[in-house]
Amino acid sequence: MYYYTHTLGDRIGLWKTGAMSRLSSAPYTTVYTPTAGAADSRDLWAPELHLINNKWYIYYTAGNGASAPGDPFASQRIFVLENSNTDPTTGNWMAKGRIFDAANDFWAIDGTVLEHNNNLYFLWSGRNSTANDKQNIYIARMSNPWTITGNRVLLKSPTLPWETVGDPDVAEGPQILKNSAGRVFLIYSGSGCWTDEYALGMLTLKDGGDPMTAGDWTKSAAPVFTKNESASVYGPGHNAFFTSRDGKENWIIYHANSRPMNGSGCGNSRSPRMQKFTFDSNGIPQFGTPVSSATALPVPSGE
Repeated sequence: MYYYTHTLGDRIGLWKTGAMSRLSSAPYTTVYTPTAGAADSRDLWAPELHLINNKWYIYYTAGNGASAPGDPFASQRIFVLENSNTDPTTGNWMAKGRIFDAANDFWAIDGTVLEHNNNLYFLWSGRNSTANDKQNIYIARMSNPWTITGNRVLLKSPTLPWETVGDPDVAEGPQILKNSAGRVFLIYSGSGCWTDEYALGMLTLKDGGDPMTAGDWTKSAAPVFTKNESASVYGPGHNAFFTSRDGKENWIIYHANSRPMNGSGCGNSRSPRMQKFTFDSNGIPQFGTPVSSATALPVPSGE
């Protein structure tokens, strides 16, 4: 089975399907609705489902609606849910609370997990202080799926022209991708999601590298997946990956807009899309160009 989730704003839901080409008709289950007024009661963003040590975990961003001058989403933090049932659309989801770096406990979004060499690492988009709204990619070790141990490490900041469109500068939505040899890539979204230039960038962990050492990651100078105006695809970003049912194909799923946004915000005009990608002879992912949402694609192999 495939399980899919996306931002719903006031709750978390999962879709379940045996074929990704039929995701639009898949049954939907609400698995978590926060308590009104709680710390996670508003603006639920970026839910992610992970299977770790035979238990399911959902990492999601949320807040209580409290704002700060110039920042309507100042309360946003990352929370964790746990479910030991085999099927995550059934059973009980237990709230494990916030996952955070106690020494830097402020704004944080888009949490994800890297499992590497029998260790767990947490990655997210955060700020270096309460006074600076630039978004950076951070990493920290995990002692268990809901707890960070030790301090965070800054992996990369948005510095390149392609990832600094919009104010503030943005690096967010980290996603882990491994090739067949186990080489680790970190795909992230750069520039403001309210701009047409929102795109995907890539960090590569060197062979034998330590994920906690920023110098062991190399940032690609150019984005790896960008808008395609001729196909009416704008601001492609915040992605995930899956393989076809027979394991022969690799697919990327992401959201984008079908018309220029003109700074209108990261709102409901976005839609999820999916298409096939490959690895080259050196094991480097090649994502190609976003295709039009009107283009018919062959279904994932094995369906």
